[in-house]
Amino acid sequence: MKVVLTGATGFLGANLARLLVRRGDEVRCIVRRPNACTEGLPVSLHTEPMLDTPAAVDALARVLDGCDGIYHLAGTFDPGPGGLRRMRAVHVYATRALLRAADKAGVRRMVLCSSSITVGFGSLAAPGDEDTPLDPDALFGRGTAMRGYYDTKRQAEHLGAAWGSVEVVTVNPDYIIGPWDVKPTSGQLIVAVGRRRMPVYPQGGKCFQRAEDTALGHVLAMERGKPGRRYLLGSHNLKYRAFLGLVADEIGARPPMFPLPDVAVRAAGRAGSWLQSRDPHRFAGMDARVLRAMQQDRFRTGARAEMELGLKPSPIELGIKEAVQWFTEHGYF
Repeated sequence: MKVVLTGATGFLGANLARLLVRRGDEVRCIVRRPNACTEGLPVSLHTEPMLDTPAAVDALARVLDGCDGIYHLAGTFDPGPGGLRRMRAVHVYATRALLRAADKAGVRRMVLCSSSITVGFGSLAAPGDEDTPLDPDALFGRGTAMRGYYDTKRQAEHLGAAWGSVEVVTVNPDYIIGPWDVKPTSGQLIVAVGRRRMPVYPQGGKCFQRAEDTALGHVLAMERGKPGRRYLLGSHNLKYRAFLGLVADEIGARPPMFPLPDVAVRAAGRAGSWLQSRDPHRFAGMDARVLRAMQQDRFRTGARAEMELGLKPSPIELGIKEAVQWFTEHGYF
């Protein structure tokens, strides 16, 4: 296939770019600026801005010309001043610009990468799925960065589902583990264990997925996904204690020994609010709602992706092994 990929300079996009290249696809990457994630890959790089203006849409249409599909992975979580405006620009306006460009270029298929933040959750016995409701006011509040991220991701999903002239399939990755997590994002816990700086573990749990399997889920969604439908990409529901134990085993480090007390979480949330007021980006992970979420079981099921797309998830231990190897080789610990 000839495909366009956005977000190739990020964690998940870098994994998908490599999978597409291995498949023999011709890949055109729309990037703001190249980085190590695309270095050496046999892909073409395009720096056309994803703006919803006539001139920008025309430029994007030229990049899309002759392509069979679009993988739209570009995204951002921005807790800083003006962050909501920037998240809306990336998640909503850029999606609309790509869809308008697709109409001009005659591209009729898009896989839109959203997030598990828009999917409800449950217990280990009854995990959430793509149709499980959630209350964004209760979970994210109003006027917070997390609420802005949820709202703009959900708006992009609605936009794609209603477009009509382009078949848009949405995927919702959960907690992804693997190589090329350059910031790092979900790999922060792995790096903390590798640096021997994590004596405590959160009391909650999450739905994990190997990065390679998540990338494959995008490809299968392009090939087999139903337009307007959402597919949760996550297969391994684990308590953080169990997950961090697997990480420690792979690294050869001592696992976190003590549960994180709720009182400490509340105190850290108050401290985080103060720190975020001074450096929102650096201390984004100390948002009180993020910290509280890690004390809860937020389990989901990827059964729809397995049944309808044919995704067969690998053991999460393999994703941990790949992540640890990549972080080690790149000097994170």
